[in-house]
Amino acid sequence: MSIIYLDTSALLKLYVQEKQSDDVYNLFKASENTGTSILTYTEMASAMSRAVRMQLISNDEAKEAWKKFLYEWPELNRLRMSSQLTERAASLAWQFGLRGYDAMHLASALTWQETLEAPVYLATFDRLLWGAGQQAGIAIWPES
Repeated sequence: MSIIYLDTSALLKLYVQEKQSDDVYNLFKASENTGTSILTYTEMASAMSRAVRMQLISNDEAKEAWKKFLYEWPELNRLRMSSQLTERAASLAWQFGLRGYDAMHLASALTWQETLEAPVYLATFDRLLWGAGQQAGIAIWPES
C-alpha cells in the first residue's frame, strides 16, 4: 500500500494510544503518499477533547498530542473541500446512510483516487464508513 487516505478514526491513533495504534503507525511510515480531508483538522480537535472528557487521556496528554499533530499536519496531503465534493458527499450519505463527515471522507478518498489515477487505501476504524467504502469500490484498511 503506497497511497493512504486516513480518516479521523485512523489518524487519531497516531496521537492517542489506542488499540491498533502501532498498526496505523507502521502503515503511515510505509506509505509513499498520505492524505486526509481538511475537515480532519477540526475532527481531530473534537476527538482529542472528547478523549479528555471521557477520561481516556489527561488534559496534559491531549495538549501534547495536539502539539505533535499540529507539527505533523503540514506533512499530510490536505484535500480541500469544494461544492462538487460536497455534492458528491451528499449523494454518498444518501446512498450509504453515512454521517456528514464520514460522507466527506469517502468523497475525498474517492476523488483523490480518481485524480491520482492510482489505487488509494481508505484507512478507517468506523464500521459504517468501512462498509460504504468497500461498496463504493475503494480499497479499505484494515481489511477486517
